[in-house]
Amino acid sequence: MSEPTGPILVVDDEPDIRLLVAINLRKAGYRVIEAERGDEALRLAQEHQPALIVLDLMLPDLSGREVCRRLRAMQETKATPVLMLTARDEEIDRVKGFMAGADDYVTKPFSVRELVLRVRAILRRAPAEGDTSSHLLDFGQLRVDTAEHRAFVDNEEVPLTATEFRLLVTLADRAGQVQSRGRLLQDVWEAPPDLNTRTVDTHVKRLREKLGAASDRIETVRGVGYRFSR
Repeated sequence: MSEPTGPILVVDDEPDIRLLVAINLRKAGYRVIEAERGDEALRLAQEHQPALIVLDLMLPDLSGREVCRRLRAMQETKATPVLMLTARDEEIDRVKGFMAGADDYVTKPFSVRELVLRVRAILRRAPAEGDTSSHLLDFGQLRVDTAEHRAFVDNEEVPLTATEFRLLVTLADRAGQVQSRGRLLQDVWEAPPDLNTRTVDTHVKRLREKLGAASDRIETVRGVGYRFSR
């Protein structure tokens, strides 16, 4: 396992849970910093530029969703992967978390082994620092630079999360080919194809909103999945 450049920031106001997560991530070989409040998490994220943030939904000052929205608005953390950690298992809460910019979602009580595996999967999906292999996908008004992990619509940069960017690249690389929701779950999230496909739909909806004038590049294939038009 290659060590990520930055530490993992664990944000939870429950000391026992925060300690449990931190200890097991350290055992897995990661550097960890901790925060118990949203404002503290935002400050540490700016200072340390973590490789990933494990973020509890319920915090004493700011909600996890609000923290996530602010992270996405900051230059230093706009593309930092966020794993949402929460005791709430309602589908609407997961959807709201994804809409705020979360990359993945784990519900308490959770398996520590599963949490560490989710963290590893997210970090594998993140772009490797120093990867200079140039791969420019050009679709006229939409351009995607996989080497720099940036997307542009009409020459304006589109702020995407790590998962949104991977979803866009996966679809664009396979332009003209129909991608089922199960296939996208496997290739983008490294998840079983029978996992809740609402995850895919929510991320596609968010991605379309961000692409604006280029949103019609992503076509819905009813009853199957999605296709990126050339």
